[in-house]
Formats: sequence, structure tokens, C-alpha cells
Amino acid sequence: MTTAGYDLTIAQMTRGFAEGSLSPVTVMQAVLDRAEAFNPRINALIFIDGDLALEQARASEQRWQQGAVLGPLDGVPITVKDSIAEASRPMYRGSKAHVGSGPVGKDAPPAARLKEAGAIIWAKTTMPDFGMLATGVSSAYGITRNPWNLACNTGGSSSGAAASVAARCGPGAIGTDLGGSVRLPAAFCGLVSLKPTQGRIPHLPPSPVRSAGPLTRTVLDNALLLNVLARPDARDYGALPYDPVDYAAALPRDVKGLRLGLQLDAMGDVAPIPAVRAAVEKAAAVLEANGASVEIVPNALPADLAGIMVDSYLVRGAMEFRKLPEERRALVLADLVPWFPKADAMSGFDYAACLDRIEAAKGVLLGQLAGLDYLLTPTTLVAGFPAEETRGPLDGFDIPLATSMWNQTGNPAITVPCGIDPDSGVPIGLQIVGQRFDDRGVLQLAAAYEALRGFAMPWPE
Repeated sequence: MTTAGYDLTIAQMTRGFAEGSLSPVTVMQAVLDRAEAFNPRINALIFIDGDLALEQARASEQRWQQGAVLGPLDGVPITVKDSIAEASRPMYRGSKAHVGSGPVGKDAPPAARLKEAGAIIWAKTTMPDFGMLATGVSSAYGITRNPWNLACNTGGSSSGAAASVAARCGPGAIGTDLGGSVRLPAAFCGLVSLKPTQGRIPHLPPSPVRSAGPLTRTVLDNALLLNVLARPDARDYGALPYDPVDYAAALPRDVKGLRLGLQLDAMGDVAPIPAVRAAVEKAAAVLEANGASVEIVPNALPADLAGIMVDSYLVRGAMEFRKLPEERRALVLADLVPWFPKADAMSGFDYAACLDRIEAAKGVLLGQLAGLDYLLTPTTLVAGFPAEETRGPLDGFDIPLATSMWNQTGNPAITVPCGIDPDSGVPIGLQIVGQRFDDRGVLQLAAAYEALRGFAMPWPE
């Protein structure tokens, strides 16, 4: 086993801790040293508390030695996104308008589950203002950069989560996903990330479309985190009944006989760039060569749906903006502010009509999925693009075109790396969508592809 510490997976860490061949203190120090060296380049990590992290690592080491661990993640360093409440740290939600507020004093369900399982929350990660961008630009933190190419964007909104794990500043991170916000940056940074069946992971405030999700370098690590995050929390009244399934068991699966759909064009009939298309088609061919049947599924969503989705996001963002005191609004990222008058101009009737159109589109999507076991799509239709670009709802909705509707339907969807763009050097992601509640099956198929794809990720230095 490598002793570098920072580049170990969660599975390797916990096995080493259990065997006594690895110390949580050594690992934690290695991760902190790695972050000190690399975070200034990528700008992904905030609210780092190294002293507390090492204190917790020493306590974890004693528990492992005494055979009294708190849970399956005891001593594992994990970060949480700025929008996930963690008691000892502030929560700015990426916006300078919130800078100066103190620790929130409470743990959201994902943070609480990590702590109960013994994980060390040693930092939080950057995000764009209010989570409204599919890119890594923030008024509070500036530009978060992609470790594969520092000139390129991470995607968003879990931008720092993806960049830090890809740079091997820790083995895993927890982000949140409203329209692709764990899957998009994971794809751009070469990671695995699951948006689970809606309600699988309790979170606050309860939402019918937003979920927390893990970002890791392997499918197995994603499943290990889901085992912990999916544990019940009565505070989320929209959460699913707890299912004690072991998501890390039976990985990977045999793909023989699976009925897979391949959908390359996204809503609005927008096609992926050639490099993305080629990588996803090659991934589908790998699964087909191993016994799955693959059929092309054309995009059947209405061409104007992207604009309708934009309107729904704008209303949500404008609501958060209007809650701010007047004197704080000028601190919000300037690129966002011109979008909000469009939301202000929408009537209640307009917004209700928008939601009705989304409901109709959900029926179309689920109808296409009905005869399939899983659907394969590109996670993003583009690859590397400049790090400083905001590309928000009114000036570039091309990034979440393949991901956002699965938040609306509630289906589980995972991204797994399937190639690297030859021009930018930025990874390309394959999205696997499953039937509702089939989170385990989605992880199993992702693990099968990971094992069959024929290449290992050449993590950037």
C-alpha cells in the first residue's frame, strides 16, 4: 500500500486503519500538507482547521487501537460544500453578501452522518453564489480552477469539492445537486459522483429536487459514502424510508442482458461536442461488447424546455437575492444581478405554467426510460472552457442540459469518467441514469464500466 496518505482511497484508508498498517494521524497530516501545497493553485478549500483535524485524527487512532471505532469512516478526511451546514464553520453559500457571519452552530444531516461515522470534516469547499452557476466563480472566493488544466473551469456548483478531490486533497467530498451540481464538476474533474434517488440522502431544508451527493475518485468510495449519508434523519420530512442495503456490496455487476438506452442529444436537440460524443459512444460500445444491448434513444423533450428550466431557476435565485438586506445585495456576484429582473417580471400564473410544462416533460422522459434498465448520456455536452467564465442561466445553459431533468424526476444518476478531451486535457463523463430507487444498480453498472473501460485515470500533479 502506498504511504503517501493523500492519494489513498477511502477503501484503502479504512482497510489500513483496521489492519494497523496506517495511522489516521499520518493520513490527516499528509492531506493537510497536500492542501497547503496545492490549494493556492486551485482555490477549492475554505475554513481549513488543521489543528482540530489532527486532534480528531489522534482520537481516531486511539479508537482503532482500542477496537472502539465510531463507524465505518472513522479517521477518514472528508470535506463538505459551503452550502452544507457544519456546526463549527460559517456558511456563506459562495456569496460575499454572507461573508462575516459566524459558525452556523448546527449540522445538516450529511455533516451529522459523517461525524457519527467517525469521519473528520477538516474543511469546506467553494461554490458560486447561491449555487446558481454551473461554473466555479464566486463573489466570496473568486475563481476555482480545474487541477487537470488550471486555465479551465471546474463546473459547478460543487466546484471546490470536485477540484480538491481531483487534486487528491482528501479522498472524498460531499456536495449538493439541484440541476447537476455534483455530477457536472465531477465530470469536468474526472470523478465519480452520484445524485441519488430523491430523498435517499436526508438533507435540509427538505426539497423535492435538491439532494446531497458524494464526489470520489472511485465508484466503491462513492458507495461507501452513500452507506453513511443514506442513514435516516427525522428532520427531513421528504426523505425516503431508510433502506439498510449495503451499496458497496456486489460491485461491479455482470452487464450481460442489460437493456441500455444511449441518448446523445439533450433537451433542445443540443448535440455534444465531437470529443464528448466519441467518448460516450466508446463507453456504450464497451458495455455492448460485454453483453449489454444498446439502443439509440432520441431526445424527445420540447425544444423550449431549456428556457423553461432557466425560468424556474431564476425564480429560486431571485428569492434568495431579495431576502438579503438592501445594503448587502451589491456584494453578490455582479454577473448574477441582471438576471433577477426577469424573475421579478414573472407572474404567479407564469410560474405555475412553467412548473406545469416541467411536469409534462417529466412524463416524456420517464416514458422513454420505461422499457430500459438504464440510460446512458454524456454528463456534459462540452469539455474544457475558461476558468473565469460564469455561463449562467441567461448566457449559457448548455452545461446542465443532460443532467437537470433527472433532479425533476428524482431518478438516480451517476457520472463516471469515460475519457479525456484531447484539446483541453479535461476529463469527460458518462452519465448513467436508473429507475427510481435503483441506486444500488446504478452504482453496480458504474463499477462495471469502471472495471471494463481499459484505462486508469492519470491524476494530475
